[in-house]
Amino acid sequence: MVFAYTMASQSKTSVHDFVVKDARGNDVDLSSYKGKVLLIVNVASQCGLTNSNYTELAKLYEKHKDQGLEILAFPCNQFGGQEPGTNEQIVEFACTRFKAEYPIFDKVDVNGNKAAPLYKFLKSCKGGLFGDSIKWNFSKFLVDKNGNVVDRYAPTTSPLSIEKDIKKLLDQD
Repeated sequence: MVFAYTMASQSKTSVHDFVVKDARGNDVDLSSYKGKVLLIVNVASQCGLTNSNYTELAKLYEKHKDQGLEILAFPCNQFGGQEPGTNEQIVEFACTRFKAEYPIFDKVDVNGNKAAPLYKFLKSCKGGLFGDSIKWNFSKFLVDKNGNVVDRYAPTTSPLSIEKDIKKLLDQD
């Protein structure tokens, strides 16, 4: 009985319940993003979707960061080996080539036994067309100011096409 209670008390109910590593290996408590709208994206440097996604993510961030949008980028090398670099190389690529000003985190797995706990949670909240699996680079999860996963978008969904959904959440109190 005690064990079951302990397990239940540890269940995570919000994105804000997670601590993740940034690209330098430091812990980042996602509760520090309470009150912000989050777009969580698994990114890759060598994907056919890289240019359009990074370009549009930078535009979205520039346009809405002052209203409370944060983009959290999680590099992942699980799809075609398209993110082979070190964290340092990934950050340099994103910041130099695409002027990414939003945080880039530690490289993670998004599928399988070693999937990051945050990604297990995101997928459990919003399954995709392929069940719980992330299909490819640049899958996007939209999270409201309270840490609730509101929507999930396919890798081919352009970041600018979801701007209206982001604005709706930014306008909520």
